[in-house]
Amino acid sequence: MKSVFVYCEVENQKVAEISQELLSAGKRLAKKLECPLEAMVFGADLKDISNRIAPYGVDRVHVADDKRLEPFRTLPHATIATEILKREDPQIVLFGATPIGRDLAPRLASVLNCGLTADCTILDIGDHYVSKEKMEYKNLLYAIRPAFGGSIMANIINWDMHPQMATVREGVMKKEIFDKDYQAEVIRVDVDEIVKEEDFIVKIIERHIEESDVNLKEAPIIVAGGYGVGSKENFKYLEQLSDLLGGEVGGSRAAVDAGFIDHDRQIGQTGVTVRPKLYIAAGISGAIQHTAGMQEASLIISINNDPEAPMNKIADYVIVGNVGDVIPKMIKYYKKNAK
Repeated sequence: MKSVFVYCEVENQKVAEISQELLSAGKRLAKKLECPLEAMVFGADLKDISNRIAPYGVDRVHVADDKRLEPFRTLPHATIATEILKREDPQIVLFGATPIGRDLAPRLASVLNCGLTADCTILDIGDHYVSKEKMEYKNLLYAIRPAFGGSIMANIINWDMHPQMATVREGVMKKEIFDKDYQAEVIRVDVDEIVKEEDFIVKIIERHIEESDVNLKEAPIIVAGGYGVGSKENFKYLEQLSDLLGGEVGGSRAAVDAGFIDHDRQIGQTGVTVRPKLYIAAGISGAIQHTAGMQEASLIISINNDPEAPMNKIADYVIVGNVGDVIPKMIKYYKKNAK
């Protein structure tokens, strides 16, 4: 059986979180297929990088170690990845749906003449029957992603071209160590043998990197509001409660579309996926497009004036009432009783 490949994003010897998530997802797929999991890592000073990747269950690591490969530039990375994928001929190749992955994956799909599914939120293995050919194809990648603004889930398969490629959104796959003592075979890639000088035609003069002040994925507590909050001004109550609890404020797509909260705080299929210890859903109806991005929270509290709201069905605790009345009371009693 052909292998599952993951392109790992690395900078300053640090493996990107999305790549760790993909390695975990890739291992689950590889176990179903009973095939090896392999990784591609390109960058500088990567002599010990396999020790950080192997614990996710990686069997082989293809390492291209050259100071010219960091920071990322499209042409040399694409050239090396193309050579490796042509040589190894994997069944599945996964990339993060990041600026790098969205740049690199389509180029490789074009060169390798294969399909590419973008922005997936679910990956699985299954079979497909093509009635026209009267053929059943086994062990295909089910690349599942939201479509039409999240109103439907599309299950995309590619039965006649390989490898099957997909980019995956950050935060939707659970990152987990397979075996902390797992050992991977390291395959060193000779960069000078593969990459031509013209691949380095683009020169990086200087870089400016600004860290985002929004980090919903790491927040232990999230207070999220929906369209039912009513206005941007009412979101200030959510901000006050969040500050008291030491958490972050998020919102549903309806709240973002209404201008109540910025897009970078959107949670759900078309936003970020979060797994906080506590998730307070204020005025959020609980459409599947939103719950898909927060349903793995350890504890969910729903505040809604509709007792039949879908969010109430997945919540651990439900407060039936108007958000504008409930949140100020929560703030008041928390201040009164907090030590």
